[in-house]
Formats: sequence, structure tokens, C-alpha cells
Amino acid sequence: MDADPGRDDNREHRKRLRHKFLTAGMGALHDYEVVELFLTCVIPRGDVKPQAKALLREFGSLKGIVDAEIGDLEKIRGVGKESAIVIKFIKEIAVLYLMQRAKEKPQVTCTTELLDFCRAAMGTKKDEEFCVIYLDAQNQILDFETVQKGIANQAVVYPRQVLESALKKKASALILAHNHPSGHVRPSDADIRLTKTIQETAKALDILIHDHIIIGENRFFSFREEGLMP
Repeated sequence: MDADPGRDDNREHRKRLRHKFLTAGMGALHDYEVVELFLTCVIPRGDVKPQAKALLREFGSLKGIVDAEIGDLEKIRGVGKESAIVIKFIKEIAVLYLMQRAKEKPQVTCTTELLDFCRAAMGTKKDEEFCVIYLDAQNQILDFETVQKGIANQAVVYPRQVLESALKKKASALILAHNHPSGHVRPSDADIRLTKTIQETAKALDILIHDHIIIGENRFFSFREEGLMP
């Protein structure tokens, strides 16, 4: 039986794409080629360029693809559930990587690495979440925890809950963080009151609050940098 020339062409195209990445790096690839190269890892045969271009048309960018829900990814013809799951897995690996990179800092208060992690972990959430980063006496990260998940534009956070967790983890300091799904990062009056309450309660327990960071999709607000936290 004669070999399928189309299959041979696809195999050679995949080889050329991998070679281009290995020799010239990600910057040498078009966006659709980046997606295409990824799809070759989860779809073992065939031409995946149509799926790559369809994903970009639907979600607008590489970031849009990674941030998309599994159900929405599955709707793209030829993608399938397996590929959709792996795309989401890539996002979670990136979040874990950024968290571990932030942990490697000798001291953390509000570093670029920490902001990158917060953006990746919270910046595209559709509902508001309130998180706490626990630090030891040397301002190294002990843990990261989501203490409250709410509906869009609303999260109920109890200072007692935050500080009980801090005591259990033997934290000496905290960085508070929450997202605004609307993308607007200016704190509300409720945000300011909550921060003040947690700060005052923590002070009585000899726990410092270094900052409260509000995360939007493409921006952030630091209470300390903006002079709202002494």
C-alpha cells in the first residue's frame, strides 16, 4: 500500500515547527504556530493548523486561549476535551511556577514576582476572591491561601478567619490580595474598612500587614504604594 503523502507532509511540518522553536526560540514563532506546536503534543496526527487558527479567532490571543473555560475550548472543532484540559493544566503550571519563583526571594513585600503570581492566579477570575499570603519573620513566603470566594463584585471576608489561619501557620506578617472582576482596581469603601480592621486586629497579635493588593486583569492597586497603609 502506498504511503499517504498528506500524512508525510504533516509529519515533516511538525518536525520543521519543532526545529524552529528549538533553534530560534518562542519569539520566532507566530502566535498560531505557538498554538499549533502545543496541539501537536496532544493531537498525535494530522494537520492542527486549522484548530490553532480557530482558537485564536475565537479567543483573540494566546492569553485568551489559556484563560478560556474548558467547555468553551471544547466547542472549537477538532480541539476536544483532552486538549482543552491540557490547556488549562498549562495555566495552572504557570501559576505554580510563579508562586515558587516568588518563594525563592530572600524577602518578599511587594515584588515583581509576587505581582506576576497574583495576576496569573486571580487576574482573570470571574468572581471575586480574597487571598492571603503568609510570611515568616524574614518576610519569606510560608503559604498562599484563598480564604473567601464570592459572587461577582462581592466577597465576604472575616478578619477572625484570616488571623486564625495566620496564627496556625505561625506567620509573622501578611499580604492581603483580592481581585476585582470588573477590572477597576480602585478600592471601595468596604475594601478600605476591611483592610483597616484586619490591620488593627493583627497589630494586637503582633502580626504585620505589609500590603493589600487589588488585582485587575491588566493592572493592580497597592494600598501601601498609594499611601493607604501606614
